[in-house]
Amino acid sequence: MTQFLGAVAGGVGLGSIYALLALGFVIIYKSMGVISFAQPSFLLAGTVLVTYLSPEIGFFAAVVVGAIAIAAVALVVERIAIRPMVGKAVFVIAIITIGIDIIVRIVSGMFVGSDQRTVGDPWGLDAWEVGGVYIEHRDLAAFAVTTVLVLALFAFFRWTPIGLAMRASALDQEAAMAQGVSVGTVFAVSWGLAGALATVAGVFAAAGRTVDQNHWHIALLALPVIILGGLDSLGGAVLGGLVIGVTQQIVTSYHRDWFPGLDTNIGSITPYLVMLIVLLVRPYGLFGTREVERV
Repeated sequence: MTQFLGAVAGGVGLGSIYALLALGFVIIYKSMGVISFAQPSFLLAGTVLVTYLSPEIGFFAAVVVGAIAIAAVALVVERIAIRPMVGKAVFVIAIITIGIDIIVRIVSGMFVGSDQRTVGDPWGLDAWEVGGVYIEHRDLAAFAVTTVLVLALFAFFRWTPIGLAMRASALDQEAAMAQGVSVGTVFAVSWGLAGALATVAGVFAAAGRTVDQNHWHIALLALPVIILGGLDSLGGAVLGGLVIGVTQQIVTSYHRDWFPGLDTNIGSITPYLVMLIVLLVRPYGLFGTREVERV
């Protein structure tokens, strides 16, 4: 039982990171109707920036400054590379985001170098023991920060003018524009929020570890999350992240018991297996809006 509870605790921390990443994907998708494949590059760029800032201004200030800086980078990218393509085929915009991702990752990777870089987090591998169950400080911190950010986002979308404008644009862009909503502002804010969320997720993914040029790989695991929760569901992104994170950690913890003849830990591919199952049963996700077409 302690092994199971330990896996759940670790899964909640991992799932919180996935949830932050998935929220970035969903926010952009809801505003533009396109999946932004630039999120991995923002994660890497933000994390690398924090490794440079943390020794100078402290970890917490570095995370805030890093998130704001990458949000600004995302705003510039949206304005220069994405805004002119609005109205074009969604596929074309998605391809452009792939190009953006490659460029930003290459530039960010140049600053990683050969030295081991860390974000300078205060948790490391420290853990609390509760009834024989070890709960790592970084997992608890990731869950706490994610909870605060999720509540702040829901409040933002519910009660702020720009948040209401984003919700209106997500429902019907043309109707929102007819009511005076600046769709361009909505696009810009969605990219800025996604960039900031990717930075925070990247920092927690690097807590207690070193940062290298492959750090962006974790962002790819947000894709099964948004498939599970639904591309257009913020709540689904959060719940999907937690489900995927916990499932992955449980499989990682028990893989030798369940698959004794398999030396390779299949925990890393568990999110994609879950994604395939969900696609076969509910292609629009557990909480996504089902598309109804007239035959």
